Amino acid sequence: MGIPVLILGDSGSGKSASMMHLNPDDGFLINPENKRLPFKSKGWQARDFIAKTGNVFHTDLASDLVMIIKHAWRAGRKFVVIDDFQYVMGNSFMRRRSEKSFEKFTEIGGGAWDVVKAAQAAEDDLIVYFLAHTEETPAGRIKMKTIGKMLDEKITVEGMFTIALRTSVTDGRYQFTTQSDGTDPVKSPIGLFDSFQIDNDLNAVDAAIRDYYELNNGVTA
Repeated sequence: MGIPVLILGDSGSGKSASMMHLNPDDGFLINPENKRLPFKSKGWQARDFIAKTGNVFHTDLASDLVMIIKHAWRAGRKFVVIDDFQYVMGNSFMRRRSEKSFEKFTEIGGGAWDVVKAAQAAEDDLIVYFLAHTEETPAGRIKMKTIGKMLDEKITVEGMFTIALRTSVTDGRYQFTTQSDGTDPVKSPIGLFDSFQIDNDLNAVDAAIRDYYELNNGVTA
C-alpha cells in the first residue's frame, strides 16, 4: 500500500517551502492553484501532455488527482506532492456555489476521499504528501480546512492518515511538529522521528519514512 502523509499549516508557515530540497526528478507536483513556488527551482516544469515531459500538473479535479497518483509509480516516481489539497474541495464548491442542493457537499467530500484512497492503494514505495491549510473548530481544536459541517460529518480526513505533521514558526525557525499537543490531529508512528520538532524539510521527512518502513529504493539525495 502507498503512504499518504498530511502536512498541515497556515498560509506562509512553510508548507510549500518544505519542498525546496526534494529532487524534482523523483516526483510529481500537483498544483491546483497554479501558483509559483516560494523558492527558485528549475527542476519543476509544467507537464507537456503531448511530449509527455514535465512534472507539474495544474489541476484541481479530484478525478485527475486519482489518475496522476496511479500514473506516478508507473512513471518511475517515488512521491507526489499536492499543494494545496483543500483547493480541490474549495474550488469545486465555488464552481457549484449556485447549486441549492446539499448533495454537492457529499460529492465534494467523496472526491477528497477518492484521492486519499488512491494514495493508500498506491504501490508500496509511493509517498503522497497532502499539503493543506488549517482551521479552528468552535471547541478550539485545529483541523484540516474543509467545506462546511456537512462534509465534516461525512468524512474525517485526518483519520485516513497515519502520519500528519504541522508547520510551526518560532523565532524565525520553520519546523514540523511530529506529535499532537492535544489540540490538533498531528501524529506519527512511534520511533519515526526522534523529537517533537524537526526541520521543515520534506526531503528529510521522506528519507525518514523510507528508512522506517524499509523502503530501500529511496529518493535521490
